[in-house]
Amino acid sequence: MGTLEARELTRVFRVRDGMRTTPLTAVDHVSFLLEQGRTIALVGESGSGKSTVAKMLAKLDTPTSGRILLDGHDSSTRGRGLRAYRHEVQMVFQDPFASLNQFHTIAHHLERPLRLHGRARTRSEVDSHIEQLLERVNLTPARSFADRRPHELSGGQRQRVAIARALAPEARFLIADEPVSMLDVSIRLGVLNLLARLQREDNLGVLYITHDLATARHFSDEIMVMRRGVVVERGPSDSVILDPQHEYTKALLAAAPEPSRHGRLRDEVRAELAAERGA
Repeated sequence: MGTLEARELTRVFRVRDGMRTTPLTAVDHVSFLLEQGRTIALVGESGSGKSTVAKMLAKLDTPTSGRILLDGHDSSTRGRGLRAYRHEVQMVFQDPFASLNQFHTIAHHLERPLRLHGRARTRSEVDSHIEQLLERVNLTPARSFADRRPHELSGGQRQRVAIARALAPEARFLIADEPVSMLDVSIRLGVLNLLARLQREDNLGVLYITHDLATARHFSDEIMVMRRGVVVERGPSDSVILDPQHEYTKALLAAAPEPSRHGRLRDEVRAELAAERGA
């Protein structure tokens, strides 16, 4: 069983304030172990350090201290070792509009990782893999989508392309950085169900970064709650949501909208309007 481990990850930025620079600790000694076939949700408000953790694991940022281990071995930060790491660990970004190049076709976006990671060499192999990837993320007919450019797709379709691109190298670990936060509410569930299905089919280890506690509970095995760069609570999803121990977790849950409450409010508003019309 493959593992991706963050061990005491710390990231300190230097913030310039006039003539001085002040250290800002975005991530402070964060450790966890992600196994293939499991999903961990990293939850917290904006600015808590979640995306910084994601960028470090994706090798898009360098930790100030700490280690990242793939299958128990230190991961490389350059050259062929870095390419081999990215063959195993891929990322789906938050913004499906910015993560794809608007000047290239969808086929181009999928062909590059296929060739770079040696999954396809001939034109026929590339075309076959592109068709399979698009079908796996429910973009059919595949040939029609392959020939389009990102601006011709909806936000949900673009995010499905981004997921297909992450699958292209046959990665074992997927870092999903708030993958549905910029999508319409009506299509978020479809994208999350797609990620859950792919996780089961490919035995992926998924780090699901979100501020949505409801989806964190239903789409993850374990939840880690992050505040000001520190993991303040972790445990099985149901335990963290139903029996939170840390005051910050309780505050997050208290701030989450309650559908039943909104339903009551809606009924009350309707009753008031009816009373006004009757008067």
